[in-house]
Amino acid sequence: MDTKLKVAVLGTGIMGAAMARNLLRVGHEVSVWNRDAAKTEPLAAEGARRAASPADAVEAAGLVLTMLYDAAAVQEVMRAAAPGLRPGTAWVQSTTVGIQDVPALAGLARELGLDLVEAPVSGTRAPAEAGQLLVLAAGRGDVRPRVAPVLDAIGARTIWTGQDPAEGSATRLKLVVNSWVIAASNAAGEVVALAEALGVDPQQFLGVIDGGGLDLPYLRTKMGLILDGELEPASFAVDTARKDAHLIVDAAAEKGLKLDGAEAYAARLDRVAEQGRGKQDMAAAYYAGR
Repeated sequence: MDTKLKVAVLGTGIMGAAMARNLLRVGHEVSVWNRDAAKTEPLAAEGARRAASPADAVEAAGLVLTMLYDAAAVQEVMRAAAPGLRPGTAWVQSTTVGIQDVPALAGLARELGLDLVEAPVSGTRAPAEAGQLLVLAAGRGDVRPRVAPVLDAIGARTIWTGQDPAEGSATRLKLVVNSWVIAASNAAGEVVALAEALGVDPQQFLGVIDGGGLDLPYLRTKMGLILDGELEPASFAVDTARKDAHLIVDAAAEKGLKLDGAEAYAARLDRVAEQGRGKQDMAAAYYAGR
C-alpha cells in the first residue's frame, strides 16, 4: 500500500493546522480549507494547497480529516464538501462532539458514501505541533490500514476503542479524558487565586507538593501560564474548553448523573468568556473568581 496520501484537512485552527503541518512533514499531499482563509496562509508557505471551498479541498483526496469547532460545523462543512467527495473516501472525524451528535455524523457518512473513523485526539498545542497527540479511534478493521499513515503522522499512539464509529466509543472516552483536563486546569487557577488572596506565595504551594503524588506537570504548566501572564497564544482556548465542558455536563445528565464540579467548571469558563477571554488559554478560568 502506498503510504503517501492525498489528504484534505478541513479546519486549520490550533489543532488542525498542527495536524496538517505534520502530514506535510512526512510527505503527504495536503489540501487545506478554513472558514477564516488567512489561517491557511502559513500552511501554503509550507507546501499545502489552499482550497477555495470544502468541495475544492476534498476533490481528488483519498482521505478527509475534519478538525472543526463542533458537530454543527462538521455537518455544515461536510455537506458543503459533498460535491467534491468520492464514494469510499475515508473520513477521519477528529472534532470533539457530544454523544448525541455521533449517530447523526455516522448517518451523514453513510449518506455521503464515506468510510467513517471516529478519531478525537487528546493533547493540546505543543503535542499537536510535535505530532505527539494520543488518538482515540473507532472504525472498521478494513478501514484502519487506510487511515494509519495519517494517524501515525498526527499522533504518538492510537487507541482503538471499537469497530463501529456510530457507537461513539471514542467520543465517550474523549469526554471522560477532557473532564479531567478541565478539572485540573480550573483547579490550577483556583489554587493561584486562593494563595494570592491568603498572602501565600504560589511557589510555596508547589514546594509542598514537589515530587509527591499530588505533583503534576500539567498543574505546574497551567499555574505557570497564569503567574507569567502568558495566556496567549492558547494551548487549549477558553471557548473550546467551555464547549467541551457543556458536552460533558450534558452527557452526564443523559445518564442520570449530576456532576457538580463539571457544572461549576463550565460556569467558570462561561464567565471568563463573557469577560472577553474566549481566545485565551483555558487557564484564564483563574479570572472567574474576580
